Amino acid sequence: MKQTNISVFIPHYGCRHICSFCNQKTISGHSEPVTEAELEDLLASQIDNLRKKGAKAQIAFFGGSFTAIDKDYMIRLLAIAKRFVDEYPDCYDGIRCSTRPDCIDEQTLDILKSYGMTAIELGAQSMNDEVLSANRRGHTAEDVRRASRLIKQYGFELGLQMMTGLYKDTPQYCIDTAREFIELGCATVRIYPTVILKNTELCRLQSEGLYDSFTFEQTTQLCAKLLKMFCDAGISVIRMGLHASRDVEENMTGGVYHPALREIAESILYLEKMNDMFVDGGKYIVYTDKRNISKIIGQGGKNRTELARRGISFRIKEEKGTDIRAERIG
Repeated sequence: MKQTNISVFIPHYGCRHICSFCNQKTISGHSEPVTEAELEDLLASQIDNLRKKGAKAQIAFFGGSFTAIDKDYMIRLLAIAKRFVDEYPDCYDGIRCSTRPDCIDEQTLDILKSYGMTAIELGAQSMNDEVLSANRRGHTAEDVRRASRLIKQYGFELGLQMMTGLYKDTPQYCIDTAREFIELGCATVRIYPTVILKNTELCRLQSEGLYDSFTFEQTTQLCAKLLKMFCDAGISVIRMGLHASRDVEENMTGGVYHPALREIAESILYLEKMNDMFVDGGKYIVYTDKRNISKIIGQGGKNRTELARRGISFRIKEEKGTDIRAERIG
């Protein structure tokens, strides 16, 4: 059965900090917190659609710091979500939220547990304290560690979110962050290359010549490394890059944003595999599942071009269920 999320945005409401990169209205397209009536209408409106698709959804409270909002309001939203999970188990099979590492404690987790929360994602962004401080996060790496341990102790699925290319960041800091995520035993990860938006501290720093994010090439190469690290560790990368949005496109002043960022990263990894498999000057048949073909060829045929520099050519044959294997034919 297909699995999806029904996203409910709680933009910036309850957050005590304005981080260097933050412009939640642009990122989420929302500026006002959802009302209880709007939440009921949203969840009710999705029932027929989920049944037609043969899909189940988790109700996902995203966009802000869910556990930092007014507790009564949070509980009212959770009560509605729990009711839909209980009454429509064929459609809704869980509740998840995103929040800040410094907004997790035992009392809060007790509440979330009692209303059927299944997964909690922490916006860690980095495990480097210099980067966290420079970007006004208002929490430390130790806060991430503490919150992660608590979340796992309570039996929730742990998700961690990281950003690349923040102010004072380096590719090595990002690799180190990924290593710590793996050590913390998270089940899922989201990777967000920094997008510099208007009306943010990063935009001011950029305009004064004090900051610029990683280049597109740096970012895609880094994301490929991170993706391999997490996949090798059995951790699911459930998002790479911001969702496609006209608001983001119209308000970005720098950074890296691409609707096919993950496919580009995967394409880099396939090129690495082929570089290891192929001998210079060879002709090959590459066998792979249909879903991998565009990644093996690369965006705009980039992988073909790169291999051609070594005198290598290949054609592709579909082979269901195969990642990649090759047969030399000349």
